[in-house]
Amino acid sequence: MLEAQNIMYLPGVGPKKADVLGKEIQVFSWEDMLYYFPYKYIDRSKIFKIREIDGNMPYIQLKGKIRKYETIGEGRARRITGQFYDETGSIELVWFKGLKSIPNMYKIGEEYVLFGKPAVFGGKINVAHPELEKESSVLTQQIGMQGQYSTTEKMRDVFLNSLALRKLVALIFKNYQGTIPETLNATIISKAKLIDLDTALRNIHFPQTPALLRDAEYRLKFEELFYVQLNILRVTKYREQRLGGLIFNQIGEYFNNFYKQNLPFELTNAQKRVIKEIRQDVCTGRQMNRLLQGDVGSGKTLVALMCMLMALDNGYQAALMAPTEILATQHFETIKELLFGLDIDVRLLTGSTKKKDRNVLLPDVQSGKVQILIGTHALIEDNVSFANLGLVVIDEQHRFGVAQRARLWKKNAIPPHVLVMTATPIPRTLAMTLYGDLDVSVIDELPPGRKPIKTIHMYSGKRFNLYESVRKQLKEGRQVYIVYPLIEESEKSDLKNLTEGFEHTKEIFPEYEVCMVHGKMKPAEKDAEMQKFISGDAQIMVATTVIEVGVNVPNASVMVVESAERFGLSQLHQLRGRVGRGADQSFCILLTHYELSEVTRKRLSIMTETNDGFIIAEEDLKLRGPGDIDGTQQSGVAFDLKIANLAKDGQILSLARDLAKEVLEDDPALQKSENTILEQQLKKLNQGKSGWFMIS
Repeated sequence: MLEAQNIMYLPGVGPKKADVLGKEIQVFSWEDMLYYFPYKYIDRSKIFKIREIDGNMPYIQLKGKIRKYETIGEGRARRITGQFYDETGSIELVWFKGLKSIPNMYKIGEEYVLFGKPAVFGGKINVAHPELEKESSVLTQQIGMQGQYSTTEKMRDVFLNSLALRKLVALIFKNYQGTIPETLNATIISKAKLIDLDTALRNIHFPQTPALLRDAEYRLKFEELFYVQLNILRVTKYREQRLGGLIFNQIGEYFNNFYKQNLPFELTNAQKRVIKEIRQDVCTGRQMNRLLQGDVGSGKTLVALMCMLMALDNGYQAALMAPTEILATQHFETIKELLFGLDIDVRLLTGSTKKKDRNVLLPDVQSGKVQILIGTHALIEDNVSFANLGLVVIDEQHRFGVAQRARLWKKNAIPPHVLVMTATPIPRTLAMTLYGDLDVSVIDELPPGRKPIKTIHMYSGKRFNLYESVRKQLKEGRQVYIVYPLIEESEKSDLKNLTEGFEHTKEIFPEYEVCMVHGKMKPAEKDAEMQKFISGDAQIMVATTVIEVGVNVPNASVMVVESAERFGLSQLHQLRGRVGRGADQSFCILLTHYELSEVTRKRLSIMTETNDGFIIAEEDLKLRGPGDIDGTQQSGVAFDLKIANLAKDGQILSLARDLAKEVLEDDPALQKSENTILEQQLKKLNQGKSGWFMIS
């Protein structure tokens, strides 16, 4: 059993290296090592002569001997050099670490194959920290393609470089008797046209041909995505069958009175469609778990409120949870305003709610007097109990960890219906993986009267023209955001830029009130500054991305983004969504320096060409990759993709999902003999997971 073989007992590893492998790359067993895949492959079929190389070449391979060693320098600058030669010339090898052991590892006069990146220093060609292996070694006999493994500084300190990892993998294959057992059944292997696991693992590490490497990658990507989908879909099926849901079969006075008297504008077709989808969900007797996606300003809050009124019509309470106090307060004020004149008890609970107010509020929630409770994660505290919670709306869901959402489930004997809202459009491949257990609704229409935001890319040299345009908007009574980056690595200089920008803005626009907001301010101070802008007392807000989510100021019509090249696509799109909330034409100005990379130019041109959040999300995924999509904090997905790439492997993902669906339709509990292998593999993959996968 590969998983039972401790990596420590593999020849050449031992306790020290095993500790580093475990801490740095989570490799504890032989199996873990086989599933630590190369990140790229280099063609090592050609061996150069020393006279053929220069300092500008990428990685090269040479065959030769070491003539002599020399130790140079003192303290940190201390290094060991070796003269490496063949019949055509010589170069210098340099090591900065492990100085004592190098002459013992690589003997003078023995023949080695060298692999490394040449550089020029002091007029001489050298190779720093080369990979050297004896010419007789099995690993140099490969035809061409050789895998390169990611390593960390701590790994390199104990001589676990890419070559060392490759040797460990080769040793595992040499010492493992027999064929690596299959992890998929014959039906799936046949339907997906996959090679067997043993061939795939051997060729992902030591490709015999480029075609076999492609087949190996395809097999391993498919398997990884198949088990992710099988897990998600099985949980969904289990939940549908085992967990009952509350039935909202009434559409009564609350909903109808609001619709007839208080609806601020005619619903868009997209809003009507989504309300209909939710209405169908809450009548089935199964618990609803629905994701509501829609760009900023598309009217998600109105849809959420109408769903809460359905809960009220059926005698249940509703709750809305937002990630920040500002956003929770804003939802509270918006909903109070929308319900004006209707006899509905709506309250707010945040970390700032005073003790004496809580003493009144909590008993009213428990008795059922409070019909709609809006708040931050204060809602999930143990002392908050509901009489009969029927619907929970979670806004900007990616800001909440799964464990936090789990606690909301326990607020009712039968779990409440869950509606998750996000203004961050999620590409289809990512949504199928992150939210595969949720039904998805999309609001893809803006409410009537809204004009698309005009986005303009300007260079910072044209600042004077920009100020003139901004002044024109201010004279017409509009408000303006000026946003600066604030990134951890350069926090000090970023804060300095922000405060200098604040002072500069006050000088340029002395006749207007300017306020400043950043995440390092105390909450009370930050809220007071925000309030100035929301109330209209300040006309210009200089801020960092703390305003990215949730501030709704319909009168703000200009968003200026300083150093726009330092923001990601999705972040720029979120920031742009802060304007364009009223009926006036709004503008988003992206200010950058002249020198920009190709990727940055592409990002900025996408922003100026489209306002469609879904197109932007797809492009962002292509440009950046999926980023960190695992971990409870970000998304609650309890898996770690080792080889599949959600930005590039959409087709494999779709096939994996279709085949996982087929399996579960035929055998929901995976009890048939041919599916035993799938059941066992799922159990193994879920070991050590927190069981959060039962929660949306």
